[in-house]
Amino acid sequence: MNNSIVTFGEIMGRISAPGSSRFIQALPGAMDFTFGGGEANVAVSLAMLGAHARFVTALPKNALADACVMKLRGLGVDTAHIVRPAGGRLGLYFLEAGSNQRPSNVIYDRDQSSLMITPPQSYDWDKIFRNASWFHFTGITPALSENAALATLAAVKAANDAEATVSCDLNFRKKLWNWREGTKPRDLAEETMRALLPYVDVVIANEEDAEQVLGIHAAGTDVESGKLNVDAYCDVAAQVVDQFKNLSKVAITLRQSISADHNNWGGLLYDTDGMISYLAPLNKKGDYTPYEITDIVDRVGGGDSFAAGLIYALTTPALSAPDTAIRFAVAASCLKHSVMGDFNYVTRAEIEGIMSGKASGRVNR
Repeated sequence: MNNSIVTFGEIMGRISAPGSSRFIQALPGAMDFTFGGGEANVAVSLAMLGAHARFVTALPKNALADACVMKLRGLGVDTAHIVRPAGGRLGLYFLEAGSNQRPSNVIYDRDQSSLMITPPQSYDWDKIFRNASWFHFTGITPALSENAALATLAAVKAANDAEATVSCDLNFRKKLWNWREGTKPRDLAEETMRALLPYVDVVIANEEDAEQVLGIHAAGTDVESGKLNVDAYCDVAAQVVDQFKNLSKVAITLRQSISADHNNWGGLLYDTDGMISYLAPLNKKGDYTPYEITDIVDRVGGGDSFAAGLIYALTTPALSAPDTAIRFAVAASCLKHSVMGDFNYVTRAEIEGIMSGKASGRVNR
């Protein structure tokens, strides 16, 4: 039975300043060390929900990487196909959490990581996709290096050969697309992603990814000021499908950033079967009414928890109807904002509780 969900990408060490401290305050001193990375975050969320999640990456042969693998295994993720080359290193990222009007800040330290230097032929794609029904990757992985971009292309081709559904979170990161000298990050992103998207069935994006990667702008929207024209994203999704006829669905997260601690959160799923857009969450009258998240604990990984929720719902018969799937994905990612770290440690029952209106935060006794 083909039921494994495969994700491919880089997992890093995450080093965070405690609370909302700035680096200049916290250092020298103790920092929080955890693990995280887009596709790994999705795999962990899926495993938490009860799916068989298989995470593929390249990690060095050292004790830090051993701890990383053991953490993933402990959370139920299949790590059997992680490549352990002799060279490279564990990538790192440093997080300074924002507060109120001060935004969060991320510093990457991932050059020459094992995934960046590992060529595509080092992965046994036939075995990786054996018994696989779904493959997920993000735009972060091909942004890292030419090797990583080529490995991602090999992966999507192998997934197509295995007849697995393929999903891609565009995840534009302007700090990463720099592996071709003389090419602007946005231009390199568009060229690379346009070569990958013909192999994709489901595209996931945030409120600005379609513009940054594909040049498709949502009219009446200014992401920096927190102004979103929700209705315009239905047209954005339709334009994405018009450019890539192979797509069956486009999902877009809708984040209105009022401050670092206060976001309004929702999402949209455009289904090519009927060319219909479904929004979530809806109020009792059926109108789009985003979740108001007023005390964010950690927003990093919010998009990944949305992707995992959507994949889980679309592969679970009781949740697979488009209107239900988008509600599940948005509720899952809403809860992630209450969880510290990259990983979304929430259950299906908790997500369905939010979907049913149990959002008061009352103590469970």
